[in-house]
Amino acid sequence: MTHQSVFSSARGLRNKNPFNIKKTGINWQGETDGGDATFETFSSHEMGIRAGARLLLNYEQKHGLNTVSQIISRFAPGTENNTGAYIEHVSDQLNVHPDEPFSVRGRLVDLTKAIIRHENGINPFSDQFIADSVALA
Repeated sequence: MTHQSVFSSARGLRNKNPFNIKKTGINWQGETDGGDATFETFSSHEMGIRAGARLLLNYEQKHGLNTVSQIISRFAPGTENNTGAYIEHVSDQLNVHPDEPFSVRGRLVDLTKAIIRHENGINPFSDQFIADSVALA
């Protein structure tokens, strides 16, 4: 698979929205009108990752969510996702129990990598690219 086909294979990567953030009326930095009626589109993958990181930080700072179960249950509700499988996947990637509290800011790069992998089936981004992108949040 070529580099270009990786980025065209999954909707979140095509939209430069690796978290698959749904449209909600929030005016995101780097948001574009990419023509997707359901999901946000961004000017760059960096801006899409930044938006996802902002969401995760807000979950902790504004809502007190600091476990994988709490975060993923809000981010990917069971009405739209297999939330249990999502929680299990992210917990395994972070090597934490689903109900074990952790610092979202402290684990933001790892949490971002796990969500991108789950949302898109792959994570084509380097650790440095993700770290640089979440630092913008």
